[in-house]
Amino acid sequence: MWTTNLFMTAKQGKISRRSTALIWLIGVAIVIGTLIYLEQIAILYVLATMSLVALLLIVAFADLENVGRENLENFSSEQ
Repeated sequence: MWTTNLFMTAKQGKISRRSTALIWLIGVAIVIGTLIYLEQIAILYVLATMSLVALLLIVAFADLENVGRENLENFSSEQ
């Protein structure tokens, strides 16, 4: 059923975030499975290292200062 929705949204020119994430997940799983099957552990190690560096850079440059502060009083400690 979700494949029908995927093709319908592709005709409209916009794919949802969930579909995009699912496509990425399937693609990465295929690449990792293929590398493990072919015993290319060195390449897998390099890809994992580069992915971790990319994740750390995304977190480092994230604008955490402008995160909403609506419920801060709920996290205060009771004394």
